[in-house]
Amino acid sequence: MVHFTDSFPGRIIEIDGNSFTYFGGTAYLGLQSHLPFQEIFIENTKRYGTNYSASRKSNVRFTVFEEAEQHLSQLVGSERCLTMSSGYLAGQFLVSYLKNKKHQFFYAPNTHSALFTKKNKNYDNYTDLSIALTKHLASAKSAEPVLFLDSIDFSGINYPHFEFLKALPLSQLVLVVDDSHGIGVVGENGSGVFKNLQKLGAKKLFLCSSLGKGFGIQAGAVFGTKKEIAAMESTPFFGGASPASPASLATFIEAKAIYQAQRAILNKNLMLFLVETKQLADFIYMDGHPTFSYQNQQLTDFLFQHKFIVTNFNYPNNNAQMMSRIVLSAGHTEGDISTLAQLLNTFLLY
Repeated sequence: MVHFTDSFPGRIIEIDGNSFTYFGGTAYLGLQSHLPFQEIFIENTKRYGTNYSASRKSNVRFTVFEEAEQHLSQLVGSERCLTMSSGYLAGQFLVSYLKNKKHQFFYAPNTHSALFTKKNKNYDNYTDLSIALTKHLASAKSAEPVLFLDSIDFSGINYPHFEFLKALPLSQLVLVVDDSHGIGVVGENGSGVFKNLQKLGAKKLFLCSSLGKGFGIQAGAVFGTKKEIAAMESTPFFGGASPASPASLATFIEAKAIYQAQRAILNKNLMLFLVETKQLADFIYMDGHPTFSYQNQQLTDFLFQHKFIVTNFNYPNNNAQMMSRIVLSAGHTEGDISTLAQLLNTFLLY
């Protein structure tokens, strides 16, 4: 069922004159409707304007771009990064850079469409993917294999342990990871998964991400070595694309204390949910991540009857499988969490 609203769907949304508690979306830290965060963003909008669509190669440049990129690199643990106007564009930017005769693309199940070209598709399962990679490496083909995957693909296969990757000859692979659902949320201070992936020893490691889900700003980023990022920076793709909003990046720099506080609340809400929900066997979830996926339309309908709305739609298109997911956020109160847990206990245990 599609629900229309005229305001941001925070913890409470109004649908047809009725109030519902919302446990969906991707606003993990609850920042988009968090007043202290909004105040920083508003002040930066006054300073930098509502939008800036000039090229990053322009002769007039904002210093905040480099400042934010340096801050992001230090946080994530990469040598360097570049910001873009969205996570999707960041993914396509990275694909465009790697798309040449020197590379052969391989896509893990559930890889986000931001990393796809028109000719590629993901493997249906990890067994087939592993076999295909093994055959390619054993063949006389000279094209370097590039493996694309989402760090958090909501199947529990990758984050947090990445057991599939550990079984691969990563020293012979270029690894490209979309960390849109991880950065800002998991890892030390919201650093995401880059540092953990570095330890696995891939031949090359790139990471891309939206900054909207974990950091609450309209922007994306790509991460890699100084050499690779410098080469990407020199492309027409980067020079021709409009950059992220300077106001957004300035807010990212200035909101460090807010991010930390909201992340602590989110972790507290997650612990409360795990303690109070008696039956989680029907859900797919990952340690430390506030999402709980399931396949039971009756549960969605039951929650709706009790004025709770969760993520429930076909993704990424109408022909795809129904995506049903309970999403906890820092915007929820302890009462919200406890009431949801009680409802789940009632539905799942009886």
